[in-house]
Amino acid sequence: EFIGYGLTTNQIQEKVKQLLHSKMFHLQDVLDAVPLLMKSCKYEEISIGLLLVNGFQKEYTIQTLETIGNWFSMSIHNWAHADILGMYILPKFIDQKIVTINDFRDWLLSPYKFQRRCVPVTLIKPMKKTRQVLPYISFVEPLMNDQEREVHQGVGWFLREAWKIQPEETEAFLLKCKEIAPRLIMQYACEKMTPDKKLLFKRSK
Repeated sequence: EFIGYGLTTNQIQEKVKQLLHSKMFHLQDVLDAVPLLMKSCKYEEISIGLLLVNGFQKEYTIQTLETIGNWFSMSIHNWAHADILGMYILPKFIDQKIVTINDFRDWLLSPYKFQRRCVPVTLIKPMKKTRQVLPYISFVEPLMNDQEREVHQGVGWFLREAWKIQPEETEAFLLKCKEIAPRLIMQYACEKMTPDKKLLFKRSK
């Protein structure tokens, strides 16, 4: 259920630009404020808080990641907020070599489905940068048994991007998993394939 004011994405982004341009605060101020914004449950307030965090990447530390990890128990309850983290914020920790992908291993076992979803979404940018898919596919493979739809979507999206980079390696993995993988994962992963190619990854009757 949406709880918010009805602001447009452009309005939210413009407010974030204004706040960042003011240079009135630092990352720690934002990290302290986000849990307070989460208590309101307002979509826009949480979005602004997360996007402000995204604007302070030069101040990120390992402790910043630990703080973000705690937010899933508070109010990261939808794919939009999870994907602000996974698409924009979290990849920067890897790119800046603050952490490695292994620092997200515990997230694979998180009781919070959106924290688990963040793992494959976060790894898309590092995978595109290295142009290697197998280490990343191996890392997210435990999520192939996840029970949550939102996680299936994130894993399928990740595998679709892996296929664009190294189709043969990704297809070999999909063939190995096609009989047991959730169908939504396979649907997303095969989305850009030709109709004939997609048939190879249909579960046997």
